[in-house]
Amino acid sequence: MAEGSKDQAAVVGTTDPEEDSPNMIVYRKIEDIVTRIQDEKAGGVAIRTVKSFLSKIPSVVSGADIVQWLMKNLSIEDPAEAIHLGSLVAAHGYIFPISDHVLTLKDDGTLYRFQSPYFWPSNCWEPENTDYAIYLCKRTMQNKARLELADYEAENLARLQRAFARKWEFIFMQAEAQVKIDRKKDKAERKILDSQERAFWDVHRPVPGCVNTTEMDIRKCRREKNPHRVKKSVYGVPDDGQSQPSPIHISSQPMRKPTKEDVQKEITFLNTQLDRHCMKVSKVADSLMTYTEQFMEYDPFVSATEPSNPWISDDTSFWDLEASRDPSQQRVKKWGFSLEEALKDPAGRDQFLKFLESEFSSENLRFWLAVQDLKRRPLQDVASRAQEIWQEFLAEGAPSSINLDSHSYERTSQNLKDPGRYSYEDAQEHIFKLMKSDSYARFLRSNIYQDLLLARKKADTEQGRRTSLEKFTRSVGKSLTGKRLTGLMQSS
Repeated sequence: MAEGSKDQAAVVGTTDPEEDSPNMIVYRKIEDIVTRIQDEKAGGVAIRTVKSFLSKIPSVVSGADIVQWLMKNLSIEDPAEAIHLGSLVAAHGYIFPISDHVLTLKDDGTLYRFQSPYFWPSNCWEPENTDYAIYLCKRTMQNKARLELADYEAENLARLQRAFARKWEFIFMQAEAQVKIDRKKDKAERKILDSQERAFWDVHRPVPGCVNTTEMDIRKCRREKNPHRVKKSVYGVPDDGQSQPSPIHISSQPMRKPTKEDVQKEITFLNTQLDRHCMKVSKVADSLMTYTEQFMEYDPFVSATEPSNPWISDDTSFWDLEASRDPSQQRVKKWGFSLEEALKDPAGRDQFLKFLESEFSSENLRFWLAVQDLKRRPLQDVASRAQEIWQEFLAEGAPSSINLDSHSYERTSQNLKDPGRYSYEDAQEHIFKLMKSDSYARFLRSNIYQDLLLARKKADTEQGRRTSLEKFTRSVGKSLTGKRLTGLMQSS
């Protein structure tokens, strides 16, 4: 009897405490709802294949169908509440839109797909940066429009490539092996798996500005008591150095005295902390307020837009004006905020290039634009295009030679031994700083920019006067017409 009770106590003692955590309770409730939605025999939502113009989209449901099911089966009367609940389910990655990285539910014909149970959060996924690097690297090998990297993903890939420079060859090999395995699968199955994997990373490495459901995780607070717990990797690749805690936070055994190496690690860590750039909260708040005030007139939800706000009306004239090569005074004024804003605008980029040509230094901007184009090229064209850029701008006797410091030149020439999309990262950064500190300031003082700013200002003023005159003419005409009608009625 005693032995039986001991065995029972041992079984109870080995129960995973994660099952009782608040997060796991939420996951189980969400998974119960998702399972019911997918069960067509029990009144769930019908999962279908939608035919598009040239292809088929397999295993999808519409957002409106999900919202209707939630309202019908969960006794929800308000559609806004059903959309909110569905967005919470989507934010955890259980359902996801097939054409967007933003995990929210819309009550319209937007197509959604259910996540595979393998990627559900209840499996306690804590993917490493090496897993994310393999995923992004694999995406660059698949030259398909639906798998192109977004801007923030390209920046993350460049950052990871610098962080894992020593083991990048291993990461690249892992990605190549997975691409070969994926190519053996059926086309429809591969399309579904690609979208499910993308949705998994949208949860764990979300789009900037979106809600991160894994950031404030109660399980992480619980795990601080057991820092030696092994994390679960998506692709089975351990992260050697990125997830190590700082030396000052490593819990040591109470009976073991710190060694010389431990003290040295702690000193190194503290010296690194001392070198960090710190700012007062008041200065940060002032900078944020200045930035907000500067860009307030460019926010269509805060300030009125001309001719109309396309986000609350069907008139898209505002977007057409923003994309035109004939910029408004507001757009020209925005170029003076920073070089980044000037280069974002196609018209600003053209005017800045025109100014650099007048100063015989246009090769700097042309090099910067060529490197930007290189980052978006298909993988098979990258090596040849990288060599073309070298021959045009950096080789000895190049026709458009640029001025690089020795450090950037050596790093770039070393990177071109194995050319990639980001081989010119150091050189591009150096040229950008050079333009920002020298050419850009002269551009703002130049006649090209000042004349354009004044011309746009005059044009907008004349248009405003013309609009005011037209309004006045209409009002006078209406009043005269009203008086004539009144006179006719009185005379009759």
